[in-house]
Amino acid sequence: MTTTQTDRTAQTDASRPGTSVVVTGAAVLLPGADTVRALADGPAAGGAPVEPAAHVGKKGLRYKDRATQLGYALTAAALRDAGLLGADEKDGLSVPATSVGVVASSNFGNLDTVARALDTLREETVTGTSPMDLPNASSNVIASSAAIRYGLRGPNLMVCNGETSGLDAVHWAATMISAGRTERVLVLGVEPDNEVVRKLLDGEHAVDGGAALVVESRTAAAERSATVRAVLGPYSRGAGEVDLRGRRWQAPAHLGKASGASGLLQIAAAVGWFDAGERGPVQAVTGTAADDASADLLLLAPEAA
Repeated sequence: MTTTQTDRTAQTDASRPGTSVVVTGAAVLLPGADTVRALADGPAAGGAPVEPAAHVGKKGLRYKDRATQLGYALTAAALRDAGLLGADEKDGLSVPATSVGVVASSNFGNLDTVARALDTLREETVTGTSPMDLPNASSNVIASSAAIRYGLRGPNLMVCNGETSGLDAVHWAATMISAGRTERVLVLGVEPDNEVVRKLLDGEHAVDGGAALVVESRTAAAERSATVRAVLGPYSRGAGEVDLRGRRWQAPAHLGKASGASGLLQIAAAVGWFDAGERGPVQAVTGTAADDASADLLLLAPEAA
């Protein structure tokens, strides 16, 4: 479908007969904010960089890029928040592994690994490349690594299509659930901050962290007596500006470029507001008229039908 300034492709809960998709888990890891409430209140400036090893231990981090390490920590935190993973990773999931999919969003994720491999190829030969680096040069490494480490054997997808990437990832997760492909999805949005990313951004820094959600069909959530934290409302994507329909959370400038993590951070902030008792709709918006596209998603309070 071709979009114009007045024509937006929309997928809403009304277009998913019998299926309501809800948020049952949320996690945030940023300098200055490590809870959804802290995010909703506004991350403090000057926070210390996130240390993935402090959240998931050092095992398995050595040969992984920064984005994948952050992804591990966010995945564990969101799964635990949703009641799907115990304090010890060795205990495994509390639901069948095939019932949990993964959709990850990142536009800068493994650029440092790709750049390093290309530099080696240009300056030396293919034999000079590291056998530990090359597997990490695949664009889906964040999604696949999270699935492998935590045994998430449902559908697996990596989204890296610019400013709308984070909300698009949530939409694809909801689509998978509505289509009956899986009961729940871990949705991850993460961006690292490093020299390669800053060069791409003309000196601007990235958030060096992100957010993760667990979204489920309302039926699946009810079957395991999970607490609903928010309800996914109407989503749209297209050209032009977005009509404002609810309260918005916007990242403070000191956090840096959120890019593929932006949509997930906005939804996590909405969960923080709902957890604190607010009940008005919250609208997540990514992209502007100056970008290839813009997207928006309305988040509704847990009691919404």
